[in-house]
Order: sequence, then C-alpha cells, then structure tokens
Amino acid sequence: MEFDNSFDVPLAPGQAWSVLMDVPRIAPCMPGAELTEVVDPQNFGGKISVRLGPVALTFAGRVQIDSIDDVNHSARVKAQGNDAKGRGGANATATFHIEPAGTGSKVLIHTDLMLSGAVAQYGRGVGMIQATAAQIINQFAGNLRAQLAQQASAPAPAAPPPEPAPVALEPRTEPSSAAPALPRAAVPPPSSSAPPPPAKPISGFSLIARVLWQQIVGLFTGRRQ
Repeated sequence: MEFDNSFDVPLAPGQAWSVLMDVPRIAPCMPGAELTEVVDPQNFGGKISVRLGPVALTFAGRVQIDSIDDVNHSARVKAQGNDAKGRGGANATATFHIEPAGTGSKVLIHTDLMLSGAVAQYGRGVGMIQATAAQIINQFAGNLRAQLAQQASAPAPAAPPPEPAPVALEPRTEPSSAAPALPRAAVPPPSSSAPPPPAKPISGFSLIARVLWQQIVGLFTGRRQ
C-alpha cells in the first residue's frame, strides 16, 4: 500500500535538511523508536513499537538511506523489520523531499509499505495503516519542533575560567618538609542540558478513536454528495 504524509519544520530548507539527515539526533523524536546501532552515516539498526488497532507490535530491523540528493534536498530510505514475536514483518520504502513553506519548510513523504504474515491481517485495513502513519508523523514533528525550540533557548556554554597564574615562591632560609600549597584550577560545573527523552509509543485507544471518527466523517460526507 502507498500513502503520503507531510509536516512543517520551523527552519529554512537547508537547515531542515541538515537536521533530518542527522539520524542519531532525530531518532529520539520518533514515537516508540530506539536506535540500537550506527553502522555508518547511511545504515542503522533499530526497533520501533507500534499499535495496529488493539495489537502491540515491536519491529526490529535495518534502515538504509540508499539515495541522497543534497542539491534538491531529497532522499530515499528503505526499512525492513520483523516482529519480535514472529508474527510477520514489514518492508517500507519512503521517499521524502523538503520544499520552502512560508518562513520555514515542509517535508513531503511518500511511503510504499508491504506487510507479511499475521501482521498483514492486523493492518489489512488501509485506513488503519494511514491513520497510524499520520499519527506517528504528527507526533514526530511535534517532538522535533520541541527539540529545536529547546536547543534555541538553551544558554550558551560558559567560557572556561582562565588558567591561574604561576605563583612565585620566595626562597626560604630554613628547610621545610611541607610542600607549598598551589592554587587548584576551578572545575566547570556539569552541563544541565540533556538529550530529549525517547517519544512514547502511540496509544492504541486514541488510534482506534481516530479511525472511527474518520469513518464517521467519511460516511456523512458521502451522503451529502
């Protein structure tokens, strides 16, 4: 099945492109995702927990950025994973590109998804898959904007204190076994900034409610036509 999603980023296209290509930085913003391995700048290992209706699934697998166009700010990403309990797998190819939108940017994503095994039965309704994808993307975008705002408002790190000047010691006429006390260099306090916590998986109950609401809206819209 194929579907499209989009979200806005409060950055110019060039800046948004640099952020989105930094996978370790943005991975914590993805709901239910965990980056477990960085093979190289284009290959990663990880897992993601999602809900298809009332069923909770955890996929572990690989993600590869197999095509990058820095000039047009577009890329293609391939992901493959299997459910931890052996209920099937998922293969996805997502193509995204960034375009200017107002004072920021819009990220457009086209996804081609294939499910196998029992997982395909859980998500056989296209509306369920689309609602799940839309909710994941919306939460990811919100977490990313919050991360950018937090970094923008964080105070600049304080400059390290200057090295203390050497102390001139006057010669002593009497021998002494005690070593002169030298001033200790000040140790800068630890940074208070911390990486954002991983995003929580999407609630199955909220997803079911959203799908039902979309079906109700579609039913009344069809009657009006």
